[in-house]
Amino acid sequence: MRVAQLANFVGPASGGMKTAIERLGQGYVEAGAARLLVVPGRRDERTSGDHGDVVQLRAPQVGGGYRLIVEPWRVAEVLEAFAPTSLEVSDKSTMLPVARWARRRGVLTILFSHERLDAMLSLRTGWDRGVATPVGVLNRVLVRQFDRVVVTSRFAEREFRAVAEAAGTSVHRVPLGVDLETFRPPPARGPRGEGSRLVHVGRLSREKSPHLAVATAVELHRRGVPVRLDVYGTGPHRGELEELAAGAPVTFHGHVEGREELAALVGAADVSLSVCPGETFGLAVLEALACGTPVVTASYGGARELVDHESGAWADPAPGPLADAVLAVLGRPEPVARSAARRRAEQFCWSVTVREMLALHTRALGVRPRGAAGELSA
Repeated sequence: MRVAQLANFVGPASGGMKTAIERLGQGYVEAGAARLLVVPGRRDERTSGDHGDVVQLRAPQVGGGYRLIVEPWRVAEVLEAFAPTSLEVSDKSTMLPVARWARRRGVLTILFSHERLDAMLSLRTGWDRGVATPVGVLNRVLVRQFDRVVVTSRFAEREFRAVAEAAGTSVHRVPLGVDLETFRPPPARGPRGEGSRLVHVGRLSREKSPHLAVATAVELHRRGVPVRLDVYGTGPHRGELEELAAGAPVTFHGHVEGREELAALVGAADVSLSVCPGETFGLAVLEALACGTPVVTASYGGARELVDHESGAWADPAPGPLADAVLAVLGRPEPVARSAARRRAEQFCWSVTVREMLALHTRALGVRPRGAAGELSA
């Protein structure tokens, strides 16, 4: 089996997607597959490592630090040399010619949908109307160009189910996993003290809803609740958020490079605010739960599917209801809440994600992947 992964439109907000692609690629190689990853970058470059080759193709910046390959024929040239048996694409923009190239050569094509375009565009633009129609048209095109569509949650699945069924394209729900070794409860925690510690991790851009997390902390402060919010991440709207938080105990720390350091910071918090209603999955949610930190999230979206009654709470995506949810979590016995959070995260293992994706890649070949068992979620 020869698996090519194509990740286009890569930028500073691609942390979760980057993690997923890396963990899947590692799993493919460990299962005996040859793996190639194609990504945009500043210059043409090829590197080799334990988890296969990485080909970086020069690509222009298209705003916000993102890069986008706009010459699909260059991707096709790379794939011609690699001769994949299957192609996994994490892109909905300029790579449709590559999907057609693969189909002409009998190469299995899988679209790995990491976001819901309608939700992302609505959050980014603030427009509730006028988004569904163009996104629906694009999705009808996408499902006809790929053999299979992979989504990570029921929320994400709803975007594709009807149009995919009409096109005869299968949709598979494959939840992601979490690094349970890096993200784990701290060995010891001191008492809560007088104030409760809240944390928000993510890019400071509208589609990630950091404004809602900050507004929730401001609402709690307005009520006289002794809390402080630590925000980890960078992005274009930090200035707006600092203005929103003026006078409230909110600290913006910027980007944290080390995953171990980030795990320690998240594990020290009492509640993690991951309140974006447009997330299709939410790796930050799982990482917080793995650290033993309960999560408060929005009442709809992919992140909601990760949180159960014991590991956190959810509410309508507005500061008042979310503040109430935070208070409900803080009112629970801490050891019980933290143990429940960790148990919930332990239900999401990368090994299961890799196994299900391997089954998708190998089914067309009529072979069984090494270590694969069971049937896919659907």
